Amino acid sequence: MLFKLIYLFHSDFSWLNVFRYITFRTILSSLTGLALCFFVGAWGIKKLRDLQIGERIREDGPPNHQVKAGTPTMGGCLILPAIVLATLLWADPFNHYIQLAVFVILFFGAIGFVDDYSKVTGKNPKGMSASTKFMIQIMGALVVALTLYFSPGFDATLNVPFLKNIAPDLGWGYIPLAVFIIVGTSNAVNLTDGLDGLAISPLIVAFACYLIFAYLAGNVKAASYLQIPYLPGAGEISILCGAAVGAGLGFLWFNTYPAEIFMGDVGSLPLGALLGTVAVITKQELVLILVGGLFVFEALSVIFQVGYFKLTGGRRIFRMAPIHHHFELKGWPEPKVIVRFWIISIVLALLSIATLKLR
Repeated sequence: MLFKLIYLFHSDFSWLNVFRYITFRTILSSLTGLALCFFVGAWGIKKLRDLQIGERIREDGPPNHQVKAGTPTMGGCLILPAIVLATLLWADPFNHYIQLAVFVILFFGAIGFVDDYSKVTGKNPKGMSASTKFMIQIMGALVVALTLYFSPGFDATLNVPFLKNIAPDLGWGYIPLAVFIIVGTSNAVNLTDGLDGLAISPLIVAFACYLIFAYLAGNVKAASYLQIPYLPGAGEISILCGAAVGAGLGFLWFNTYPAEIFMGDVGSLPLGALLGTVAVITKQELVLILVGGLFVFEALSVIFQVGYFKLTGGRRIFRMAPIHHHFELKGWPEPKVIVRFWIISIVLALLSIATLKLR
């Protein structure tokens, strides 16, 4: 919104024409998100500590995690407002993709907030039931999928990486696929958020990657050259992704080992859902498997562990799931697990960007 007000004076001050460019506004959005999270972070941590909004550590977790009990949580309350405000300042607030993304942040953020609040206040130590949380998530994702499906110019084709001539039209089948991507990514990020800075850094990398995808998808010449779907208006999503990158960096300042604050479900659930939504909007759904490969790996480790445990009557594949705990119990120091997982996420992101040319 702010950029529109500034641009009103571009005829009087020619240098204001720079606000026309998505690239410039993406930089401003990133810096705004970073500044908001960074400068409010210390105050937010103190406020959460005063309110005794602290992390509860499960007794069956790694023994070394017990020292983290009481660390302020619900850090998503810092990240989400920073993303929304930075986006609304520098992106077009009337763009329907932006409106849909903001809806996802608020809707899934509300789910995470209720879940976290019920835990930390002791009203329900286990939080919302998995089935209730899952059904509400599906409802929110269904709104997104239906809105996109009936949006002018949006088609139900599936863009297949590496194969430029294969783009099957899924028809109505695209709706359950979109719901699965959004809900699945939301929960995969939530499962990954178990060590200091482990979830937020791969999220920063993933949003940086989709920043590029969104910009290219909204540029008719670039989309034509790279043979990817052209989506008018999708370029504004790069500003949203920039805000997520900046806010993530600001939060990482406090969340890095040893963490002064945890993200909580109020952060991980909406950020994961937002990543899935951006993947659907940019028509880079399948590439998300590569971009968010670390989240996929973490989620699969839980699925395989639970399935194998039930089938074999108590035997395990890993020492503990999600898999980052497996490496902890093998003797890896927590910082080593975190940094090595960061490296994996960066490599996967670089490979995903390579799919733009390998077609």
